[in-house]
Amino acid sequence: MQVLKFGGSSVADATRMSGVLDIVLAAAAKDRVILVSSAISGCTDALIAIGAETDPERKAQQVEALRRRHHAIAQRLFTGAERADMLAELDALFAELAAAEPDACVTFGELFSTRILARKAACEGVATQWLDSRELVRTLGGIVAEGLTYANIRAAVQAAPDVRLFVAPGFIASDGEGRATTLGRGGSDYSAALYAAGAGAGSLEIWTDVPGMMTANPKVVPAAVTIPDISYKAALALAENGAKVLYAPTVGPAMEAGIAFSIRNTFDPRHPGTLVSGRPAVKAGDWMGVTSRTLPERGESVVCLVGEAVPSRAGAASRIRAALSEAGIQPLGEVTGEGDCFFIRVRPTVEQAAVGAIHHEFFEHRAVTVIPVFIAGYGAVGHELVRLIGLSADRIARRRGRSIRIVGLSDSRRFVVDLRGIRPEEAGERLSGGESAADGAFIDAVLATAPRGAVFVDCTNDHHLHGRYTDLFRGGLSIVTSNRRSIALPYVQYAALKAEARQNGAFFRYDTTVGNALPILESIASDANCSDGIESIEAVVSCTLNYIITGYDGALRDSLATLLRRAQDEGLTESDPRTDLGGKDVLRKLLILAREAGVALEADDVEITPMLGPEFFDCPLDEFYRLLAGYEPQFVAREAELDAAGQRQRFVASLRRDPAARHGYRAEIKMQRVGPESPFYWISGTENVTVVRSEYSAPLVIKGAGEGVRLAATGIIKDILM
Repeated sequence: MQVLKFGGSSVADATRMSGVLDIVLAAAAKDRVILVSSAISGCTDALIAIGAETDPERKAQQVEALRRRHHAIAQRLFTGAERADMLAELDALFAELAAAEPDACVTFGELFSTRILARKAACEGVATQWLDSRELVRTLGGIVAEGLTYANIRAAVQAAPDVRLFVAPGFIASDGEGRATTLGRGGSDYSAALYAAGAGAGSLEIWTDVPGMMTANPKVVPAAVTIPDISYKAALALAENGAKVLYAPTVGPAMEAGIAFSIRNTFDPRHPGTLVSGRPAVKAGDWMGVTSRTLPERGESVVCLVGEAVPSRAGAASRIRAALSEAGIQPLGEVTGEGDCFFIRVRPTVEQAAVGAIHHEFFEHRAVTVIPVFIAGYGAVGHELVRLIGLSADRIARRRGRSIRIVGLSDSRRFVVDLRGIRPEEAGERLSGGESAADGAFIDAVLATAPRGAVFVDCTNDHHLHGRYTDLFRGGLSIVTSNRRSIALPYVQYAALKAEARQNGAFFRYDTTVGNALPILESIASDANCSDGIESIEAVVSCTLNYIITGYDGALRDSLATLLRRAQDEGLTESDPRTDLGGKDVLRKLLILAREAGVALEADDVEITPMLGPEFFDCPLDEFYRLLAGYEPQFVAREAELDAAGQRQRFVASLRRDPAARHGYRAEIKMQRVGPESPFYWISGTENVTVVRSEYSAPLVIKGAGEGVRLAATGIIKDILM
């Protein structure tokens, strides 16, 4: 018999439930399984709110919102008659919830999730039985009656010898009078241990959203790593003193029954996680982890360091004091504790810093700051970014004292998250075997696992991803983006993102959105934020148009239509190149330039004169190319005219101070003729040029390559390390 327990984030939606069943059914092919599940993510909090609601109408609305969430899961997992039966079963349970006493509301979440899981497993052809934990797990005086509970579980399992998979709700039980009760927040872990002990299971697996117990909370200490093996005693010490990955009462039943249990990551099933047993494979004197808890009633926090067979308490205490002193932290007393546990009291304001200092002393062997990075987008830029991180890792660590660790990667279809790190050379393979990225699952996983100091990198061309930036900032992540769609938003949204980053102590960097790796935005921001105000910005920043215009030589070379098709084939244009020809891409860049200059420019403030007439834009793409070819004689004539005048034409975006204009600046994008005196005259290929004129300084001319995935990746790394 095996017992597998899954937490709320593991069963949060239909996609994740499918992943859980993949794990469970693979286990059931080897031996009988008891699946213990929590409620779906956020459900328990919603049920607590429902139980506390006194207004009947608002309570009904809250119940209905929760019902719709579960209906949505059922709609995706089931079809036909199976779907109808599942929805009817859920509706019956929600009718019971609506009529339940306030204190009983919180007990329904696990009923919903496990009913769905049990029915879905049965639909897959597995002999499945749902167990009612309210009948099997019994409490007396608020304490689990383990003898009675074990007997109930044993009898239920023995009564169904043909059942391959039992599904049981965690967290819930019943008291001596038969009333539904709970085992406390995190109680599903405890439920699983009770089922394992009662059924005489050979193994117990607790599946969560982190890769096992770690040497510290990775959201506090990015350098934390998974503890491969740990004793019951040390695991209990960490759990009792703040390590939230394990509910402390879980250890007792497993330890008494001699059942080794593992803590695994649902999002990375191949990761071995942490094995908790009576005989950990560690050497005497090994350190297990450091954790902390706040004691509000005493106005202090307690940091706990746990080891295995520590040879010298005095030596360890001395190292703790030295680590805190070096970090500038004054403890509130001496190091206390006994055996392999060490406690030190500190002020709550320095709690996390104290954990970090002690972890650095006992668990980190290199003076290198690790920057955990989640990368969205594995196209040309994302692929090159991953490759460059691998190539430059040693040089960056040596010169900057920092190391970029890829801990998450996603494309449009799949994602992988691994806080241990994703090796660049294995990134493609890891991603191909990853989880479904549908419905924002990657962002949800990032928010659930991101350690303190993590950076989210947006290498996509996604139109909607910026909608989750606020969640990421609030989750403590900084953001680096090369996706200009995420910056060229209505100004109120742009300003809100900037404010959100500041309020959450995060950075928000997007230098590669204009000019690739050229220092354009930082130069403009530098002028705008000092006394030397911006007078004007003129920029030739469309790589597509520059490639076409500078490569065109009238009748002497390829036609304009041929050049445009070549640019499209080389990936220099949008899927419809008229987006570039109409100035939309340049518009986004001008908005970003203006906002860095402190001008609250909106798209409607910019006057755009496309390089072609409206007839080229109001037709299918094939017709567009036909019209373009037919217009070639006019292009040839215009080029000859420019040559005779010693001029060239460039598509220029400009922002000029104008007191009569809205915001005090006039903005336009149009084709201009320029002579040899202009820096725009001399560009070729995909080069960009930006000219910044300010009140007192000489004009600043920034020129260089505006295209290239390696340059973009280099610019992103620079933004991460700034």
